[in-house]
Amino acid sequence: MMRIVIISDTHGRNQNVKKVLETCGGIDYLIHLGDLCCGYYEFKDLLPCPSYIVRGNNDSSEHLPREIEAQFGKYRCLLTHGHYYGLWRGRDTLFDEAKKRGFDIVMYGHVHYPVIERRGGITVLNPGSLSFPRQEDRRPSWILMEIDDKGEAHFNINYLDTKEAEPFWLGW
Repeated sequence: MMRIVIISDTHGRNQNVKKVLETCGGIDYLIHLGDLCCGYYEFKDLLPCPSYIVRGNNDSSEHLPREIEAQFGKYRCLLTHGHYYGLWRGRDTLFDEAKKRGFDIVMYGHVHYPVIERRGGITVLNPGSLSFPRQEDRRPSWILMEIDDKGEAHFNINYLDTKEAEPFWLGW
């Protein structure tokens, strides 16, 4: 089984990243979908595994790519922060891009609330934010992607216990 932690929009609050890694135990990859807002190498030093990291609209690290195309098992994936795709108008553009470019999965950040949506054989997902969640209950979130022994992907939205999470400003 392959285990992949997907996070986004940590905005320099690495304590919550550490808590996620402690919670998950052994993982094969970590994906960060932008808005690290801290030093890239400082962040990389936290990670116990290979990682894929894209640049968000608040990241100044020029060496981070805008998008990454990756293969996890049989799945062709597009990793992006998403701010170039007009996400406030919905996810249609991401589904269209995936279909046009032959992706099975699109992972994005930017909007700070978790989403898993499937249409026409394409999965689009957002892990939410570990630092400034915007969904109704305001719980810091991430996604665990597991590829089972038959090669099938499973996705679970997970939440940090807000008593253990680094405090955040609820008005954001």
